[in-house]
Amino acid sequence: QLQLVESGGGLVQPGGSLRLSCAASGFTLDYYSIGWFRQAPGKEREGVSCISSSGGNTNYVDSVKGRFTISRDSAKNTVYLQMNSLKPEDTAIYYCAAVRVFSPCVFHYSYDYWGQGTQVTVSS
Repeated sequence: QLQLVESGGGLVQPGGSLRLSCAASGFTLDYYSIGWFRQAPGKEREGVSCISSSGGNTNYVDSVKGRFTISRDSAKNTVYLQMNSLKPEDTAIYYCAAVRVFSPCVFHYSYDYWGQGTQVTVSS
């Protein structure tokens, strides 16, 4: 069964950090660009960050630039999203998704696989 599984979400105070993981099973991520998306209550889903299959190309939405870092570990078949200096407006369900495109990574692709999401809540 081909699937993506996110983990690492939780409750954190403003200014804190979390690292989200996106692990694949049933297929290798080596041929896929990976995107992280989020959806807050009452808002549309937005692209947060993405990384090309080689890791050489990354993109970030302006609101997270300088605070979030995306990376991938081929040996672990996992993509990470390191989130620092978290703000209440980062509160959302975070999803990872995979699209069979080498490069560049963009948010508007029709992604092939999606995870179930992990909740991130930033609150004091």
